[in-house]
Amino acid sequence: MSMTFEGRVHRFGDEVNTDVILPGRYLALRDPAELGRHCLEGLDPGFVQRVRPGDILAVGRNFGCGSSREHAVIALKAAGVSAIVAVSAARIFFRNAVNLGLPVILCPEAALALREGEAARITLADMAVEQGGQRWQGLPLGDEVRAILAAGGLVPRVRQALAAA
Repeated sequence: MSMTFEGRVHRFGDEVNTDVILPGRYLALRDPAELGRHCLEGLDPGFVQRVRPGDILAVGRNFGCGSSREHAVIALKAAGVSAIVAVSAARIFFRNAVNLGLPVILCPEAALALREGEAARITLADMAVEQGGQRWQGLPLGDEVRAILAAGGLVPRVRQALAAA
């Protein structure tokens, strides 16, 4: 997995919960692509038509609150989201995102300043968020969290560790 992400910004506000990211009626679906087709449809019906692989979400406070479903993260990734820049994120959502290889950068200044529809760049090595000549510093991630994200998620990281043992 690349440690640098570039894409257009899509903005969402505070308290976007997992039931809004992926409504419960789709939880029986197992195909990630199918889950991605329903991502955020109740909040922004045109989102899946606009999002492109590599795009970035800029979100408000407590993103991913609600139930602990991993389906929400799977849907975001399948829709094309490469990373999330947040004012804050629900703890279980943050951990599910790490486990599934979706970086969540906690950087309130960037989350509030990133402009919708414009390109942005995220570099995980130094937790930098950049857009239009501006640069913000996100909160640091631990070494193991960074290793999990670099591997593409927890399962690939465990496979790497087992192969090296």
